[in-house]
Amino acid sequence: MAVLLIHHPGLSVARWQRLSLAEQLGNVGSEIGRARRWKNERPKHWEEAAHCALELLDLTIQDPRWQGHRRKELLRARECVGDAYYGGGEYGTTFEDLDRYFLPFALSARMDR
Repeated sequence: MAVLLIHHPGLSVARWQRLSLAEQLGNVGSEIGRARRWKNERPKHWEEAAHCALELLDLTIQDPRWQGHRRKELLRARECVGDAYYGGGEYGTTFEDLDRYFLPFALSARMDR
């Protein structure tokens, strides 16, 4: 099945699935960090970064290695990203909250290199 990547056209699903979970979520976290920084200053950049984070998170959710409990947490994380994107009305999620959640994955991925 071919997946069309809007925000990451050079990224293949096979290449993404070679990354560890920490690397995948660290990359999601990078986009979350960008969204957090640009939210009030550059709305177009904020929106693009949030969409990129969702796109990468969708790729992670589709990775067959993360079935079971991990998949449930990934789906919940996606739900929280959506909540923050729409203003936090459901759970009160903010991009600051998401940045704190995803940062340890980026640090772990960097330590593993």
